[in-house]
Amino acid sequence: MNIQLALDRLSIEEALSIADRVEPYIDWIEVGTSLIKEFGMESVRLLKEAFPHIMIVADCKTFDNAVYEFELCFSAGADVATVLGTAPAVSIEACMETAKKHGKQVMVDLLNASEEQIQMCSQFEEAILCSHVSKDEQEMRGQKGRLHIPSFSNRLAMAGGISIDSFCEIKKHSPYVAIIGSSITKADDPALAAKTFYEMAKQQKEKACE
Repeated sequence: MNIQLALDRLSIEEALSIADRVEPYIDWIEVGTSLIKEFGMESVRLLKEAFPHIMIVADCKTFDNAVYEFELCFSAGADVATVLGTAPAVSIEACMETAKKHGKQVMVDLLNASEEQIQMCSQFEEAILCSHVSKDEQEMRGQKGRLHIPSFSNRLAMAGGISIDSFCEIKKHSPYVAIIGSSITKADDPALAAKTFYEMAKQQKEKACE
């Protein structure tokens, strides 16, 4: 399991500072959609320059104009870029082809995707598929930490209000990536919170979840 730190609704300086504090306990760093929208590809570039040895995820949530947007992400140093599972199939195909050309990876965000769309996305065997509870669902509908586990054989990522309390349940599904944001970034001690997730991820499931 890879622990992915999601950096959202922060300044670039804050994102760099938090990532620096938790670096020993995370595997991937996500440059969140809000950072990309506010600061552009410079946010991706600066995070990759600061942490060249860590996988950088550009959460661009591409829906259209796929080649152009993925080229921007990869040129800025991203190792993974995201596309929405609700995008047209031709756009997801273009993302996959662009990533392959650069030796990079694609994460398909299944937020609000139908079962038919999920099945279509699962045909892209090299893609990481992300089961995602949105921020608005968490904050406005009280669905924080709700789990939805699609049935596919692709590598699974899970995101959406993951807390230390819900992490054992997450682990039972053996995700390839666990995406954790505010439980680390808004913690009183982000490094301690990240270390707790890290240690739980490395423990045997039976011992961690007793």
